[in-house]
Amino acid sequence: MSTLGLIFRELRHHKANAALVVLALAGTVALLVAVRILATAAERETRRVTRDLGFNLRILPRDVDPDQFLADGHSDKTLPADAVTRLAAAAGTFVSFNHLTPSLERRIQLGGRDAILDGLGPSVVGPGEKKQPMGFNIPSGKAYIGHALAQRLDARPGATIDVKGKALAVERVLVESGTDDDIRLYTSLADAQSILGLPGRISEIRAIDCLCMTGEQDALAQLRNALERSLPEARVLQIRAIADARARQRQTAEKYTAFAVPLVLIVGAAWVGILAALNVRERRPEIGLWRALGNGSVRIASLVLGRAVILGVAGAAMGYFVGTQLALQAGPRIFPVTAAGIVADPSLAWWALLIAPGFAAVASFLPAMLAVAHDPAETLRAD
Repeated sequence: MSTLGLIFRELRHHKANAALVVLALAGTVALLVAVRILATAAERETRRVTRDLGFNLRILPRDVDPDQFLADGHSDKTLPADAVTRLAAAAGTFVSFNHLTPSLERRIQLGGRDAILDGLGPSVVGPGEKKQPMGFNIPSGKAYIGHALAQRLDARPGATIDVKGKALAVERVLVESGTDDDIRLYTSLADAQSILGLPGRISEIRAIDCLCMTGEQDALAQLRNALERSLPEARVLQIRAIADARARQRQTAEKYTAFAVPLVLIVGAAWVGILAALNVRERRPEIGLWRALGNGSVRIASLVLGRAVILGVAGAAMGYFVGTQLALQAGPRIFPVTAAGIVADPSLAWWALLIAPGFAAVASFLPAMLAVAHDPAETLRAD
């Protein structure tokens, strides 16, 4: 009888052990598939949540006075507006900046008191990148107004306010933040340039670095070196608290995945190996008889390893289905912000079908070697 026929006959005879091996492999594959899908979801959720912490880089004119900038909260110098496109064009080579957003910011008088005019241009990304823009996309002639400033001007959505001779329609009143955003007036970059008489100029570029390094890892030095090569007329300041929070959050998610995957593999391999050893132990008389009849070590080993491969295929198929369903059911509750992005990944099915049989064979290798090495005379004498 062929080796394959013998394997299937043995599987029918030892159904309980075969079922336990399939369950072990299915459990291992299911956990790995679920961890992989949820790890992708966690990475996406982390990017979204940490993105919402705000910009952590402010790219300013090189000749800005640091004392003036820290005292006023904005630069009194300007850059050409095309600086943002030049910086974005260098993305993917040696620049590590994302969500480049040009801004023109000045303090002005509104309602008899100070207010902050903040003109925002559309976010710019590097060639080929697809990133959701940050901040506001404000149409020309419209304004978003801070909570305290709206109360001062008695402005509501739909109202028109006069800003240094330019009429702007209030598009939105922002919720109270407890920061200087409450006295901030957001407009389009073009409107701010017109109001301030600074056509084609910006005061800074706000951005996020994609290095995901904490302060101890000295990301700022790398950012400054990159900026020196791509936009030498500018300098970069890093908001360390936001940068560190973003980096630590993303590094924590990566460490969790790096811990979970090996743990699942070790537990799964031990489970399959123990079951294979029990199967070999139970089949010692049968294996001894096959050796006595002249079957070589290769065929005996192929019976054990071939059985593991066949069960590996069954476990992979079952595990992929269970793991995917587990991730699809639990994922949206764990990661609500990006729940819509949690979907089945068919490529994992092919990986499971390729890897699980090999994984089962490796886990069964030692029991297979024990079966080959056992003296058939001793087995038959004992029986």
